[in-house]
Amino acid sequence: MAFCRNCGSQINDGTMICPKCGASQNMGGMPQQNYNNNGYNNGGYPNPNYNNGYDSGGIGWGILGFCIPLVGLILFLVWKDQKPLSAKAAGMGALISVIIGVVFYILAIIVGMGSYYYY
Repeated sequence: MAFCRNCGSQINDGTMICPKCGASQNMGGMPQQNYNNNGYNNGGYPNPNYNNGYDSGGIGWGILGFCIPLVGLILFLVWKDQKPLSAKAAGMGALISVIIGVVFYILAIIVGMGSYYYY
């Protein structure tokens, strides 16, 4: 048994077109990489075209990253290869949170210095 190089579904050896996604399995004379159901080949390298169906990149990960920037950064670093859409959402939430925090910190310093000189 082999695995589709596009979607990772199990197919018969020598199959030219995946019956699930319709992708051509011919690699132009190159040996076919056999990916398992987790999207990794025999050498442990991830299939760059594999999508496990769970990577929706939902706004929930962005909100979590915004509320807890450290968690957003960790999720971005852990998921950047397996779930790039969700990783981007969490990372962007964390980045936006940090930028807004720095802006408010600078404004607080400016207002504090202004009120100090006012009195």
